[in-house]
Amino acid sequence: MIVTVLTPTFNRGGSLNNLYQSLQKQTIKDFEWLLVDDGSTDDTKNIAEEMRKKAEFPMRYIYKENGGKHTALNVGVKQITSELTFIVDSDDKLVPDAIEMILQYHKKYKERKDLCGYSFLRRFPDGNINGKPFESDEKVGTYIECRINADDTQADKAEVFYTRCLKEFPFPEYRNEKFLGEDLVWIRMAMKYQMVHINRAIYVGNYLEDGLTKNRRKNNIRSPYGCMERAKEFMRPELKLKYRLKGAVQYFVYGKFAGEKQLIAKAPYKGLAVCAALPSMLVYHIWSKSI
Repeated sequence: MIVTVLTPTFNRGGSLNNLYQSLQKQTIKDFEWLLVDDGSTDDTKNIAEEMRKKAEFPMRYIYKENGGKHTALNVGVKQITSELTFIVDSDDKLVPDAIEMILQYHKKYKERKDLCGYSFLRRFPDGNINGKPFESDEKVGTYIECRINADDTQADKAEVFYTRCLKEFPFPEYRNEKFLGEDLVWIRMAMKYQMVHINRAIYVGNYLEDGLTKNRRKNNIRSPYGCMERAKEFMRPELKLKYRLKGAVQYFVYGKFAGEKQLIAKAPYKGLAVCAALPSMLVYHIWSKSI
């Protein structure tokens, strides 16, 4: 088994069937589906058990107390022994030859030790690509180079990671915080590894109205330490200046929501922090009124 499809889920029992059916239709069944239930209170467990009985592929279900998507991913990754991990949200689905394409490209590149995975395209149900294609097919580069500095940060892609790299870079967890931007870890990986960027859409998805994105700012404010940590990653000199400045502002704003003091002294890049100190006061004032 080379690929594990890892799906964190929370109260999405009614949405799992589309993904399940797309996995049943895969042209190659050489994968496992690992479903990590992040404390659901609906019928997810029973639905998953019925799916497991009928699945044409190995399937595992793990239940944990609610802690946020990133904590569910950490729990799942610890249980995975396959070479590759494909994170797929519970309300999305895969094209029929998704696993086949992953294995095809992995066979070509698996001997390279400088890679942490493969990045494919996502599309919407109407066929339109989410975001924009990569500047060249099979471009080898870092997440910073090919996503952030390419100004393609708003659209999600379909990332398939080497499991060893996810184990090397787990998502940081903070007490009572249930939200964390995953790109915090992707940036950390980019400081050591590259990815192969492939202009093939293997993932179909739309955001649910009650998904994490609906109230992203409120979720962020409720998880200030994780957001501070993410902001510090965006302050790295490898990123374009506009993203570094935005990261510095967010570092101060979330630091204030966390009640932290001496933020300039604690900042990783103090010159950048000084530039962002005054603008962050205005942003903090505006955001404080929105919650």
